[in-house]
Amino acid sequence: MDLSSVRLLILDVDGVLTDGRVAFGAAGEVGKSFQVRDGCAIKLWRACGQKVAVLSGRQSGALTHRAAELGIDTVHAGASDKLGGYRAILAEAGCADAETAYMGDDMPDLGPMRRAGFAVAVANAAPDVKRVAHYVTRHGGGDGAVAEVIELVLRKQKRWSQDLLAGA
Repeated sequence: MDLSSVRLLILDVDGVLTDGRVAFGAAGEVGKSFQVRDGCAIKLWRACGQKVAVLSGRQSGALTHRAAELGIDTVHAGASDKLGGYRAILAEAGCADAETAYMGDDMPDLGPMRRAGFAVAVANAAPDVKRVAHYVTRHGGGDGAVAEVIELVLRKQKRWSQDLLAGA
């Protein structure tokens, strides 16, 4: 697959950046766990001049905090219509479908995955999601799947190097 034109990575959150579990505290706050390797890879992706956005059906303070920590400016949370959110992100980023990779794990991700130039399902995604994906990761959501895809794309683009890694 030719990944040379990919410059925008759109990530689902629950099930991609996390393992999909949602923990509620006594006061109703939502807790999420994020993989550090994914965060490091997102920083490398951005250091290469690439764009990243998150598109989530849920709103959470944990997501807002993690996105800010990683320098992700485009966050569409609470999106009941993921295809509409996908289109809005592309318009904001000035990118076409062919320049976009989308990572998902569940049925609401099917619309964006069918449009994206590079559709990715995490290893533990729903079977219907895996069927529409161009690539299925070896790692599950919340377990380095994002880092796996970023490395794959940057290697295909010949941007993965020891100099890049040393700057991380």
